[in-house]
Amino acid sequence: MMRLYIEKKLQEDFPEISVLVREITGVLVKNRDEQLEIFKQKVFDRLRKTYFIEDVKNLPVIRQYRSFYWRLGIDPTKTRPAGEALLRRILLGKDLPTINTLVDAYNLASAETGVAISALDREKIKGELVLRYSRVGELFFGMGMPASILLDEGRPIICDDEKVVALYPYRDSELTKITEETTKAVLIFCGVPGIENRFLQEVAEKTITYIKRFCGGEEIQQ
Repeated sequence: MMRLYIEKKLQEDFPEISVLVREITGVLVKNRDEQLEIFKQKVFDRLRKTYFIEDVKNLPVIRQYRSFYWRLGIDPTKTRPAGEALLRRILLGKDLPTINTLVDAYNLASAETGVAISALDREKIKGELVLRYSRVGELFFGMGMPASILLDEGRPIICDDEKVVALYPYRDSELTKITEETTKAVLIFCGVPGIENRFLQEVAEKTITYIKRFCGGEEIQQ
């Protein structure tokens, strides 16, 4: 079972931060699944009946992420928290992009709950995962980026023994992304101060249920 450690300095700066890691194996990731597409539309319809876009920024979970972003020096009106960005897209009448069945499944859970979820291909992770501040000279090759970028010092990141695998809590690396070749996935539920571990557990259960429904697989227990 993959574990994630939080570096002491970051833990001291954000003592209330909670991060949950779950691992699933034996998944079959496809480009698209018609039953998932139907299910997505049902979720979209329910969210559009539940929320008005003007109220999104005041939802309790979204407010906690926005507050965390401000503390990091990131303007959340320009770089939106992941769950907020997905929910806003849905409320604007747009569908979420079809990436693959595993990514689409956890994006649904993120849109519903507001929680940022990171997913990594287990086979592409080297050693252990650590949540810490970036250091001078570290590079990050984010998904969708044409090339690696040089990180500013002091940004929360998740890294393994060799590389940065995510900017916490909003962007995964191209180097560890989920693809149709993925059979084992590590899911990271990226909490921020003000979001309880109990809530992250509920989000994890929803996410794992969605993934198993549309990708199969079994969760690796601790």
